[in-house]
Amino acid sequence: MLVSLNEVLTYAQKHQCAIGSFNTPNLECVNAVLGAAEEIGTPVILLHAQVHDPIAPLDAIGPVMVAAAKRARVPVCVHLDHCETLEYMKRALEIGFTGIMYDGSALPYDENEANTRLAVGLSHDRGAGVEAELGQLASHESGGGSGGPVYTDPALALRFAQATGIDCLAPSFGTAHGIYKSAPALDLGLVKRIKELTGLPLVMHGGSGVSREDYKTAIRNGIRKINYYTYMAREGVRAAKRLLDSEDVTFYHDVAMAAQTAMQADALQALKLFNGME
Repeated sequence: MLVSLNEVLTYAQKHQCAIGSFNTPNLECVNAVLGAAEEIGTPVILLHAQVHDPIAPLDAIGPVMVAAAKRARVPVCVHLDHCETLEYMKRALEIGFTGIMYDGSALPYDENEANTRLAVGLSHDRGAGVEAELGQLASHESGGGSGGPVYTDPALALRFAQATGIDCLAPSFGTAHGIYKSAPALDLGLVKRIKELTGLPLVMHGGSGVSREDYKTAIRNGIRKINYYTYMAREGVRAAKRLLDSEDVTFYHDVAMAAQTAMQADALQALKLFNGME
């Protein structure tokens, strides 16, 4: 069933867990994530990142995501990830997205605050929850970028939360998008301080590649949504390669299904961990 961002965050807070949040730039990803969530009966979030628009246009993949969420046997939020413009956000809301992540983290603070406040007003009018980012991760959602992280100032996070009325906050505390070249050094104490100050559900971006213990500590310290995609997508690629190396494949759908099966297995393990089942 299609539900709002706040509904799944309320579930996460009640159960002291984190909601798995997965980029789904094609139908195989959508089916893999929903199949995993339905297997264990947990709420889940389907993401569309603005940076993925060249490979999965919002107007094409968005209605697919919303329709799949409505048919699902578990609560599903359809969420716009790393939205950089209010016009793009409005398009997602018109399609039926129930969560919005406005990302003004690269802007000067005052501009980020002002734009986020506008995003909150527009989204709340449509019944959609709003996530925002303060500080900057070490790389972009597409995996590019080489700059270091800009960690979130807890006092500024409190000011930002109070000024904007956001429903959850994505702080920067050492994670990065894409594949880690070395084990990430996460400031999980910073997560706890921001949670204590703001009272908001917090979001981990760059969730692929984080250790099991760091996941568990992050969730204890206030993380209620974990964005996870890179490792799942990588498992799909590996499965496709194994199939092509072992068989003379004629039909593309056989490759796609091999990838989907592998991605579902990876998503399932992530969801079990985020929900305290492992």
